[in-house]
Amino acid sequence: MSTYRSSIKIDREITHQAHPHHKLRLEYSETPFDCHGCKEAGIGLKYRCQLCKYELHKVCGAAQPTVTHPFYRKCAFDFYYRPPDHNLRICDACQGDVSGFVYHCKCCDFDLHPCCVNLQQVLNDGQNNMLYLSAGLSGSCHHCGAKGPGWAYRSGQSKGYNLHVSCVKKLIVESWLASYFNVDKNKVQELQTRIPSLSGAPQKNGSGVRKYAQLAGGAVRVVMSALLGDPTAVLAGVVRGLISM
Repeated sequence: MSTYRSSIKIDREITHQAHPHHKLRLEYSETPFDCHGCKEAGIGLKYRCQLCKYELHKVCGAAQPTVTHPFYRKCAFDFYYRPPDHNLRICDACQGDVSGFVYHCKCCDFDLHPCCVNLQQVLNDGQNNMLYLSAGLSGSCHHCGAKGPGWAYRSGQSKGYNLHVSCVKKLIVESWLASYFNVDKNKVQELQTRIPSLSGAPQKNGSGVRKYAQLAGGAVRVVMSALLGDPTAVLAGVVRGLISM
């Protein structure tokens, strides 16, 4: 049994049961793609069929048969190519629909997307501010203003910011839809970095507000990167790829 975030052997070329007729080659993409495995968005390292254009997140291509996670210490998550019983299921991490590859605990009926299973416990937002993954929030999310269900990242500062994983996924979708419909690029960049409600933030004026918003924007970008399956491509490559669609 593998633990979450276990060291994954990275092969440059694989044969995958979900696409058995052709080999998949490891590539790096700075532009977004749709993973044919979990049906979620991706960026960065991926496995791709050169003939069929079939693509998988790196973590989906190297999925383990069974994993565990520290948030669910009594659970063992088995890997499935499609949701168990073909029922509509929700990822307990990001609250998103499960439409393809999934890790499922039979005993507790929990479900996790492969990319969510591999979310890092600690992220750096690019300005040496640490973000810590938690199974819930004690304070309000600075996107939706609520505590709500699902995982979240919180800053290590005493009066920092909180971000639901589900809210960051919504920002990704908004950003990509804006790109698809040729919305002004400045607006796209705003969608990628904004925190719509700072009602739970410390009350500051002038440069203090700008600095806080900048830090929160960095947090959004780094969590976006982790959700897209490539937590190492946090800055220029990811943002440039999203904006240039």
